[in-house]
Amino acid sequence: MSDTLSKSHLRELRNRIEIIPLIAEVLELLYKIHDGYFRFMCPLCHDFDTAVNPDTNLARCFRCQRNFNPIDMVMTVKRYSFMQAVRYLQPILEHLIARADNRLSLQNALTRSRP
Repeated sequence: MSDTLSKSHLRELRNRIEIIPLIAEVLELLYKIHDGYFRFMCPLCHDFDTAVNPDTNLARCFRCQRNFNPIDMVMTVKRYSFMQAVRYLQPILEHLIARADNRLSLQNALTRSRP
């Protein structure tokens, strides 16, 4: 991966890698479901006064007033630089793209095989 990244590639990393699975499954932060809302332990202040917005793919800590997109979250939890975080997320993005491509291929094959 080059050290020069396009805006569209960064946008894809921020928007296609869902923040909730990243927090819970990849970074393995402590989390809980409270009153039907996903709450995670903020990696900065260690409080659960947090929220995620799946529509914007952002996480927020209300105590320390910090917003996180997937790149920010990796930088904070792993203590990575921006480029290290991008490199960390790249295989996840590639997996998501491959999975989406496979789904489309299967849908196309099923559509063609119907009488």
